[in-house]
Amino acid sequence: MSLLSPVLEQIHLLGIVPVIAIDRAEDAVPLARALVEGGLPCAEVTFRTTAAEASIKAIAKAFPDMTLGAGTVLTTEHVDKATGAGAKYIVSPGLNPSVVEYCMKKNIPITPGVATPSDVERAIGLGLQVVKFFPAEQAGGAKYVKALGGPYKEISFIPTGGVDENNLLSYLKLSNVFACGGSWMVKQELIAAQKFDEIRALTSAAIVKMLGFELRHVGMNAPDAERAMAGAKLIADITGMAVKEGNSSIFVGTQFEFLKRMYLGEHGHLAVGTNFIHRAAAYLERKGYKMRADEKSEKDGKLVAIYFEAEVGGFALHLLQV
Repeated sequence: MSLLSPVLEQIHLLGIVPVIAIDRAEDAVPLARALVEGGLPCAEVTFRTTAAEASIKAIAKAFPDMTLGAGTVLTTEHVDKATGAGAKYIVSPGLNPSVVEYCMKKNIPITPGVATPSDVERAIGLGLQVVKFFPAEQAGGAKYVKALGGPYKEISFIPTGGVDENNLLSYLKLSNVFACGGSWMVKQELIAAQKFDEIRALTSAAIVKMLGFELRHVGMNAPDAERAMAGAKLIADITGMAVKEGNSSIFVGTQFEFLKRMYLGEHGHLAVGTNFIHRAAAYLERKGYKMRADEKSEKDGKLVAIYFEAEVGGFALHLLQV
């Protein structure tokens, strides 16, 4: 990730890229506002309509911090129009070497489309690390993308085309999937009808689907190991769940944890599981919640838990990678 542009890093952290075709430029700003308020400050505005350039310009002015890109870019002229309007990255349906090389010379992030191993090898030869996989469902779906990860470990994919709330996680959970592009939350008929509240709700639902928040366990503080075990045995006797003792705590089943010391939170902590802990932390920080960089756990160099600064009802809160 360290060799990627900040724009691509942000796309990876966001996880979902709304792919938009806008017929009327006056719809651009309220649409962008719905995405931002829905929790996804990102958009790929496609050059499939005559309103694309004006729409990008309007969004860039109203939301300068938005991760704004241009899609269906087929020529270098399109590149100039898109970036001149304020697009921060370029997306194309196929791999046109002249467009890729033009963008790379200008240090413009570009994710061209690929659909075959030959396409992937051409992309690697051009020095790309991230490409669009298009049309994803029609070209073979998640199983095909997973298979590409065998021989081509140095490149990641953004599947787009037929991706929706039903198959989103089948893609995102693959190690070689960088993010996903989709239009189910920004359908043209919703934009045309100016149903921006519905777009906001669909955007929020997409994030919730991706992150998969759920309560994983309740942790309870105890003054010492003896009283932690007494509490664990009580819950085990009530529920019939197995007791498993560790170095610092005792679990009863997977739902109850008794710490052998007083730790964060007056009473203990609540562990909230998520599919993607880095994306979840970034999403919650965009909502105004702060994470405690000094209170996190890693395993094999990967983040597995991080605490919020906020507490609720005497319980600390932490995210847990599941």
